[in-house]
Amino acid sequence: MSQQLAYVILTPYSLYKSRNGGILSRLISRTSLDLAAMRMFAPSAELVKEYANNIVSAPDNHDRKIQELLRDYVLLNFAPDPKTGRRRRVMMMVFRGDDAVRKVRAVVGNLSPDRRGGETIRDTYSDLIMDEDDGRVRYFEPAVLAAPNELEAETKLKLWARYSDSDGGLLENVIAYPPGEKGERTLVLIKPDNFNFATGRPGNVIDFFSRTGLYVVGVKVLHMSVAQAMEFYGPVRDVLRTKLKEGVSERAKTVLEKEFTFKIPPAEQKSLGDILGPLHGDNQFDVIMRFMSGRIPSECTSEEDRQKPGTQKCIALVYEGVGAVRKIRDVLGPTDPSKAPPGSIRREFGSNITVNAAHASDSVDNAQREFAIVKPGENNFKQVVEESYGKL
Repeated sequence: MSQQLAYVILTPYSLYKSRNGGILSRLISRTSLDLAAMRMFAPSAELVKEYANNIVSAPDNHDRKIQELLRDYVLLNFAPDPKTGRRRRVMMMVFRGDDAVRKVRAVVGNLSPDRRGGETIRDTYSDLIMDEDDGRVRYFEPAVLAAPNELEAETKLKLWARYSDSDGGLLENVIAYPPGEKGERTLVLIKPDNFNFATGRPGNVIDFFSRTGLYVVGVKVLHMSVAQAMEFYGPVRDVLRTKLKEGVSERAKTVLEKEFTFKIPPAEQKSLGDILGPLHGDNQFDVIMRFMSGRIPSECTSEEDRQKPGTQKCIALVYEGVGAVRKIRDVLGPTDPSKAPPGSIRREFGSNITVNAAHASDSVDNAQREFAIVKPGENNFKQVVEESYGKL
């Protein structure tokens, strides 16, 4: 069967309750599909109306009453707030692979007033509460929306892609703050070590960040190019060249004394560090480059080659809220997982100072620098849709 695209849309309520990590975890681990794209939307009234009008369809597994509930829910909860005009946050996830639509729908599940055992996403996160006497719906929250078949997946992905520039990206003015409070933004990268296998790790790491109470306002599946990796980690290179001198001189001294059976005086040991430290630092920088992009700069034959998307996958997220930088860094933990406190992301998921699960900006200024490199508002979602279905 040919590669299909399937989507899952997280409702504003699922995002408000920070359920995006748990939902993503299930989708990756239970479908084994490729996470091809993610994008935040703040839907306009026009997008909401057009999408809602496409929800009721004969081929859907849900009965017509459920379809109509979904349509009415979207019209009410996806549209801008009628009182303030503030747009609501919606997250789109796109998966790619064989039989993707059926696999995603199986994990998402159907909507029913008879809750089963938490097997599907909707078993766990959705609610359909009906009055026992007259059968009226008292409360309805679908948690996510997904296409029932391949044709509808294509139709709705094309629809959202058409609006993805105007209504999606790095969202602005979607969070309301009490008087006297001001939000700030920070960047998080869910690093490639979380994508070695089709496990729930990426979603689990995001779940940890959800403890902060911050809001996701931007998201993107990132294949970092060598050029991006060099610019992103450029400030680290000089630090490595200097910081590693003492350690490499100690190691060199031990090896040489064992090989030549004479003692190396302190002055000569320092010279060894001056010579070998920068070389070792450059080597460790290449280790980071390969980890983040899949290649090192010397393997690129041209500047165009350096700019090509890498082979390693990350998720870039932008979190917004009061004290965002500090809150995210507290949950992340220090660079070295062995020194991270219990309950931190790097203690739970990291292996060493390079393979340490996630990155987070260490200041508001650095976040701005990193935004410019990673471009979390870039529309990769539309690109993925057009690669499958042609230009819109």
